[in-house]
Amino acid sequence: MIPVLVFDIETIPDVPGLRTLNGSPRDLSDAEVADAAFAARREKSGSDFLPHHLHRVAAISCVFRDDEGFRVKSLGNPQDSEQKLIHDFFRIIDKYTPQLVSWNGGGFDLPVLHYRAMVNGVTASRYWEMGDEDRDFKWNNYLSRYHSRHLDLMDLLALYTGRANAPLDDLAKLCGFPGKLGVDGSQVWTLFQEGRLGEIRDYCETDVVNTYLVYCRFLLMRGLMTRASYEAEIELVRSALAALDGQHWKEYLAAWQPAR
Repeated sequence: MIPVLVFDIETIPDVPGLRTLNGSPRDLSDAEVADAAFAARREKSGSDFLPHHLHRVAAISCVFRDDEGFRVKSLGNPQDSEQKLIHDFFRIIDKYTPQLVSWNGGGFDLPVLHYRAMVNGVTASRYWEMGDEDRDFKWNNYLSRYHSRHLDLMDLLALYTGRANAPLDDLAKLCGFPGKLGVDGSQVWTLFQEGRLGEIRDYCETDVVNTYLVYCRFLLMRGLMTRASYEAEIELVRSALAALDGQHWKEYLAAWQPAR
């Protein structure tokens, strides 16, 4: 089977970048620099959501599914730099050329990774292949919106119109999956400032499993999985998660009700 890589990122404000761009006084704390950027953004756009290039990657979590089974993990270690996390992500693509799957990856995760890879000097030649070296990528690459090497499930299910976008948490729960477990993206910066990076990584991992489960339901809907193979895959995920350490997996499995 073609390896499948489902991914999700969590980000925090790029405080060093904000200091560089805004000339922030040196006596301002990181929190004060970020708060000033949020306030300026709210005044300009009505939202404190910063531009993509000013998000720093704090965690990247992945589900990897291939002939060897189902695995879920956060890349690197909590102390690793942003550069290392991004390098590890694109190295997986260089090595395996997997099917990429995301929820809003085209709208957020990948643009952030593009900008931050450039800022950090990360090379990602296979990901950026568009047919110059491998002609198969001319008609199906990771970058073109309507190609399938990267499947942004949210974008596709909404037929490429933002008016029809659905939250992953809602759709996962409607399909009988656990969804989010009390943490969402708006809390990541606070958790980071409190030194709770492990909780950020745990949250990111559960979100990427939600995405994989919704992807399986999508394959069932398309007829690319039979009912029997779909149910077998769901049980494989359950058993794989049950074998993992971590309180977040115990909570996730406890929240996973039997299928309707």
